[in-house]
Amino acid sequence: METKKEIRILLWIAIIFGVAFFLPIESARFNTAIAATFDLVKWYAREHVVLCLLPAFFIAGVISIFVSQGSVLKYFGANAQKWLAYTVASVSGTILAVCSCTILPLFSSIHKRGAGLGPAIAFLYSGPAINILAIILTARILGFEMGIARTIGAVIFSIVIGSAMSFIYRKEEKVKKEQQMNIVPEPEKRPMWKTSFHFFTLVVILVFANWGAPSAGDTSSVWYFIWAYKWYITGLFGLFLAWSLIFILKIKWQWVLGAVLITVVSAILASTYIPNEKLSPLVPMIVAIAALSIITLYDKRDDDNKAWTLSAWDFTKQIMPMLAIGVVTAGFLLGSNHDGTTIAGVIPNEWISALVGGNSIFSNFFASIVGAFMYFATLTEVPILQGLIASGMGKGPALALLLAGPSLSLPNMLVIRGVLGNQKTIVYVLLVIVMATISGLIYGTFF
Repeated sequence: METKKEIRILLWIAIIFGVAFFLPIESARFNTAIAATFDLVKWYAREHVVLCLLPAFFIAGVISIFVSQGSVLKYFGANAQKWLAYTVASVSGTILAVCSCTILPLFSSIHKRGAGLGPAIAFLYSGPAINILAIILTARILGFEMGIARTIGAVIFSIVIGSAMSFIYRKEEKVKKEQQMNIVPEPEKRPMWKTSFHFFTLVVILVFANWGAPSAGDTSSVWYFIWAYKWYITGLFGLFLAWSLIFILKIKWQWVLGAVLITVVSAILASTYIPNEKLSPLVPMIVAIAALSIITLYDKRDDDNKAWTLSAWDFTKQIMPMLAIGVVTAGFLLGSNHDGTTIAGVIPNEWISALVGGNSIFSNFFASIVGAFMYFATLTEVPILQGLIASGMGKGPALALLLAGPSLSLPNMLVIRGVLGNQKTIVYVLLVIVMATISGLIYGTFF
């Protein structure tokens, strides 16, 4: 055994040395891919982690701690009425407005609470796919018919893929169903409306904090109005959250007031001394999250309040490392695309554009695969597709990418693997790719 261990160590040393020895630093493509990797990592850290993921971890913690197992089983459990479970799961994205990574802690949370595999998978797919903001932007920029096709396709996808996963693993689901029949749900600790208020306040803060900029030249629409005042709206719902902390979670009002004042002061200082409009909002968000963590961790009135923050931390530890690996890998292979900035990875962008023209089986299949592995932040898939269509991408492959891309990504797959295991993750990814390919073919034939 000792000899085998030493041989493994020797092999790893040899592999690392070989990689270092043959590192193609003289290659322009390699150096561009490295630049794309760091660009994507920097952008992801600035634009996504603080405003998207950290609030999402706390939302997942609400499900894990404050939402009773009985409630999850009622709507998503193996014994729940199928029409109700799939209806709720398939339209969840219209409320959540999250991306393929932000949905992960929420999916992990309901899965751990006993949700059936089918409804959980439908929820996992629909969260990013039926993002109402992305649907509206798709219709405005890529055409009304594309927006409608994306909406219908995403709803059908979530139900079909969830049902398919439930059927494929029906033996496991049967066992889960039998186990859940013997579960006697604990009584609700507080009225459901209070938990719902607390949950949806956090969701609304997440939505408005990440409200995307309007299209160029738009200065009069409702979309522009919300974007222009989004931080005031976010702050307003922050006050609702403060009310919830005092009157629902029963945290000392002095502590909550102190957290609010510190957050307000940090926002004023950030707007004064940090001229960058994208970076300055991060300061009060970080301060608010830190303050929320402290007052809940030190609360002695209700152990659930401390458990809420610890649960959010557990989701952070579980998900963040895999996301980091996925973002680095995606940036190196496929490059970085955001805010009008495009830096090619090892795989040249022009290769992708050339391979997704027309409406062949291959072009739709290839678009589905690229969409499945490439990372798209919320709303960024639309301008990227606009550029690809201008470069000759067919409408069928465009829809295929829209249906596969926002709900999947390499970082997303790595985390799902940690929750579901290798086999279920592979089956889920293949189902998404195959259905996206078929949908693209059908859409491309008519449009």
